[in-house]
Amino acid sequence: MNVDCDMYSNNSESIRDALCFFLDEEQGQDIGFVQYPQNFENVVHNDIYGHPINVVNELDHPCLDGWGGMCYYGTGCFHRREALCGRIYSQEYKEDWTRVAGRTEDANELEEMGRSLVTCTYEHNTIWGIEKGVRYGCPLEDVTTGLQIQCRGWRSVYYNPKRKGFLGMTPTSLGQILVLYKRWTEGFLQISLSRYSPFLLGHGKIKLGLQMGYSVCGFWAVNSFPTLYYVTIPSLCFLNGISLFPEKTSPWFIPFAYVMVAAYSCSLAESLQCGDSAVEWWNAQRMWLIRRITSYLLATIDTFRRILGISESGFNLTVKVTDLQALERYKKGMMEFGSFSAMFVILTTVALLNLACMVLGISRVLLQEGPGGLETLFLQAVLCVLIVAINSPVYEALFLRRDKGSLPASVARVSICFVLPLCILSICK
Repeated sequence: MNVDCDMYSNNSESIRDALCFFLDEEQGQDIGFVQYPQNFENVVHNDIYGHPINVVNELDHPCLDGWGGMCYYGTGCFHRREALCGRIYSQEYKEDWTRVAGRTEDANELEEMGRSLVTCTYEHNTIWGIEKGVRYGCPLEDVTTGLQIQCRGWRSVYYNPKRKGFLGMTPTSLGQILVLYKRWTEGFLQISLSRYSPFLLGHGKIKLGLQMGYSVCGFWAVNSFPTLYYVTIPSLCFLNGISLFPEKTSPWFIPFAYVMVAAYSCSLAESLQCGDSAVEWWNAQRMWLIRRITSYLLATIDTFRRILGISESGFNLTVKVTDLQALERYKKGMMEFGSFSAMFVILTTVALLNLACMVLGISRVLLQEGPGGLETLFLQAVLCVLIVAINSPVYEALFLRRDKGSLPASVARVSICFVLPLCILSICK
């Protein structure tokens, strides 16, 4: 069993339940590990950070389980010793539970073995960390470890009981969350571009559906570029009166509207089905956008810098302690910023750019063409308004709040330096 330092057991029957899977004589021989979902005790109702815990645990992970195995993500997991130690599964394999029944060992020998095990040199010049145990050398060594176990013929089981097996603490500030996602995203992308890629390592060993399931997370990072395009270029074109999408009266408007309405309706239905509220779904959409233009973008840049030899991978730790004032703001549904960072500059720049484009763009259309002029730019206007609406906590932290969790003035100044020239160029045309 392995559990993160910031998680604890919440179900006294979790060990027994895992053993039931391993000891099943008909279907348990090929089970390499049993994975429990991650759950957090400090997530409040209508969480401002929109943690999609319920949707992921109730829908996404069971789908992976149906393709032959849930991935291993480093905590809340029970491993079969043979699978973790590198054994290749075969149909002839059967656990010999009597092999140590009559064996006795001297207490002094056991004590000496224990001392050897806890030394810093125990794994040096051995296959531990390479062919046995957890595979090191990547920010997400747990994912590569689980993938290699599955590629050796073992399958995993995802078990999500009503009483949560393990609970932990999730970060309650935006900066900590974005750093965490950057680390995950960078690790996933490094795996996908290495020899440990599910499509390379898993070819002919695991099902194609499971390979694709791994790759959903594996290519999180590259989603940053199309997302960054959609939150900047359409708004700038709207400000300049350039139409990118079909007019409202055009037949081609229907496919655009259908895709947008269908996708978000399906997403909302899934969220409500899993017990989330509409507010939590909206907050999750906000965080989806924020992560893509900050964590995912910087993770992509850092990964390619590493590939080109410009920099080395680092491991950024997330702070485990939250001050009481910040915790109170989180419970009130207020985003916690409080410091200067490149991620906050990107986020604030996008928010201010869309606010300026919305105000100046609508004013320009109404003054020059009247209300009818919005028909040709309808979809861009809607997109711009939605981006402004979803960034409301950013504007609140910029203009209204004066607490320690608000956005620093230095972030606002840098962002304005990026936004102002673009607006001036458009107005002076």
